[in-house]
Amino acid sequence: MKKLVVLSGAGISQESGISTFRDANGLWNNYRIEEVASPEAWKRDPQLVLDFYNMRRKQLYEVEPNAAHCALARLEEFFDVTIVTQNVDDLHERAGSSHVLHLHGELKKVRSTVDEELVSTLDGWELKRGDLCAKGSQLRPHIVWFGEAVPNIISATSLVKSADIFLVVGTSLQVYPAAGLLQYVPSAIEKYLVDPEAEPRYYVNNLTILREKATTGVTKFAEMISPV
Repeated sequence: MKKLVVLSGAGISQESGISTFRDANGLWNNYRIEEVASPEAWKRDPQLVLDFYNMRRKQLYEVEPNAAHCALARLEEFFDVTIVTQNVDDLHERAGSSHVLHLHGELKKVRSTVDEELVSTLDGWELKRGDLCAKGSQLRPHIVWFGEAVPNIISATSLVKSADIFLVVGTSLQVYPAAGLLQYVPSAIEKYLVDPEAEPRYYVNNLTILREKATTGVTKFAEMISPV
């Protein structure tokens, strides 16, 4: 069974109603995103950070996977599919995808502020001041903030190196280190990019560009590679 590796970004979830990280010029309630998504922000005003992620989490409970998420899940019938996602939502999992690697954390999970290995799933959408881990410290969002390392990038690099088919959808390939994964994809394999505003990438061998939004583009991609 061929191995399909997918790199997904905000564009695939935008069609489900999830606001992209840079909507409204990167502002949230007149705060720049970096001001509510960094270790410095957490130290300066943890309540503001909690409010930001609580709102995002609440929105996630109000949306559903779209046709693109579902098409990728159905491809598991024919391929060994692994999704490497920059998204912190769980729409891939809710659509039925079995193997999802989150580069930037998971919105529905929280972790200890004294032991990053203590990770748990939050019950509901609201994380409050005074919600403590088993070691008695405040819980924080299980999110990779600006200025923090991306621990899953090593696993993601190994995955893309082993791909037989590689798909990029919903990302402009501008955010590193995720954007750098493309250079590790074997040159000889088939590569697909779903992006309505994609520009030619002449330096990438065997690349097919589908200038479509995620829902229609991924559906076409699935039809192109499926054996039946």
